[in-house]
Amino acid sequence: MHFSDFDNSRLQSQLSGERFLVTYELFGSEAACRTAAEEICVEQSVEFPTVVLPPGEIPGQILGRIESFSQAGEDIWKAEISFCAETAGEFTQFLNVVFGNFSIKQHVRVAKIELSPSLYQFIRGPRFGIEGIRDLLQEQERPLLMTALKPLGLSAADFGALMRVFAENGIRIVKDDHGLADQKFAPFKERVRYCCDAANAAYEKTGKRCLYVPNVTAPFTELRERALYAKECGAGGIMVAPGLTGLDAMKALAEDDEIALPVFSHPAFSGSNVVNRQGFSVPAYYGTVMRLAGADAVIFPNYGGRFSFTKEECLGIALAGKEPLQDLKTMIPCPSGGMQIDRIPGMLETYGKDICLLIGGGLFTCGPDLEKNCRDFVDAVG
Repeated sequence: MHFSDFDNSRLQSQLSGERFLVTYELFGSEAACRTAAEEICVEQSVEFPTVVLPPGEIPGQILGRIESFSQAGEDIWKAEISFCAETAGEFTQFLNVVFGNFSIKQHVRVAKIELSPSLYQFIRGPRFGIEGIRDLLQEQERPLLMTALKPLGLSAADFGALMRVFAENGIRIVKDDHGLADQKFAPFKERVRYCCDAANAAYEKTGKRCLYVPNVTAPFTELRERALYAKECGAGGIMVAPGLTGLDAMKALAEDDEIALPVFSHPAFSGSNVVNRQGFSVPAYYGTVMRLAGADAVIFPNYGGRFSFTKEECLGIALAGKEPLQDLKTMIPCPSGGMQIDRIPGMLETYGKDICLLIGGGLFTCGPDLEKNCRDFVDAVG
């Protein structure tokens, strides 16, 4: 059998010529990086020896194509590579084309993703976005304030009591700590019921809505059930760690009309996608990819905390979440990770008002009076 036996003429009518663009950063010598860019074109498309490809549309359109190659720094090279839009007809395959097999290679990362028009048919992005979350809270101007239910080991009733303190003293969003799942000491359903009841009681008292955001990260067979239970109880959103559940699982929750709650993405189990010049750039992963996967809000470690992200990387996440992408809604950044109240002025200067300020453990350590600490948090925003 020879490739000449196959009729490839059908491809011409099936391909539009539309291409989407992925920018890769490669690290090393110019020759090595140029070779790697050429390998990306093959590995991320046909994954087949190009010397024996059948002639016509497969090498002409299906094969990845280097659109530009330039130096971006000392031993850093930037390759803009385009791919045929028809090779990525669903979200999982789109991610596979962007960085499937080549994610196993060293000294390369995805720096930027630029969608072509047809890809928006299966990428809806955030359901609520910044404006939608603000509408739920009836808070249009001020930065939003968030904290987390901690520490692991408290009972469901204790978490409900904490929820009420936070909600009655000006915190507008309260999420589960990412370690809270379905443990015996605070079972998921019991905790969600206590916390939703506490949020409702605080609303009756203050007239201000506080969104309780339970962590629904769970085995695949229970993921949607937990999200639906949270909705039934009156939760104001759901939190998912897509590094644990998978990006498409989070996207499915975001697009589920029966759930229809804001989705907060958590970075647990995702660090290896962005550290040490491997995987993705920090803005591309936490800014672009999370938004494409339906996150309305993205939680990430802020610069100057207990993690290593730089100020430029963190600002890049915020900017990527707000970048115009056809009609996709914007995504609110939630910098966190060891933040304290005295950091707020600098964070507002960096990010502006469209930010969700997340102080977790720091809200407990700044003084013995938790109610006062919450009020001080509110007052620090001005």
